[in-house]
Amino acid sequence: MDKHSSNQLLTVKTKAESQAVVEISQDDQKKTIRTKEFTSSIIGWILRVGVILSAVIILFGFILLLVQIGEQPGFAMSIGAFPHSLSQVWSGLIVLHPQAIIVTGLLLLIVTPVITVTTSLVAFAVERDRRFVVIACVVLAILLASMLIGKGGG
Repeated sequence: MDKHSSNQLLTVKTKAESQAVVEISQDDQKKTIRTKEFTSSIIGWILRVGVILSAVIILFGFILLLVQIGEQPGFAMSIGAFPHSLSQVWSGLIVLHPQAIIVTGLLLLIVTPVITVTTSLVAFAVERDRRFVVIACVVLAILLASMLIGKGGG
């Protein structure tokens, strides 16, 4: 081979290799985009289901409360008796106490963002996106701290 043809061969090989690298990187980008879209749809689904389910539970409790008020004239005086602990909520749910059902819906509404952030944290960890893992950890810590502070101060 002469010097000129070996340079052309080298140039052709380099172009082919760089095209292969570009194609691989585009495939990786498409997979990453699909993964992020899938994660986004799961997070959106969790938020929608949490809010809708919470609203349905609260509405059911409110309707049950109205029915019980209509059946028992003296019941209207004890409407303020909402449960204050999880054990009270649980025992109220067993006997279909309207206030316990309403509180259950409210608790679900409060827990929905925590579940969403936790799901995001796991998704970011799987994607190995350290920056967003740290951000999700900070947001989760703030949510949990605010719940603990709210419980202690209330």
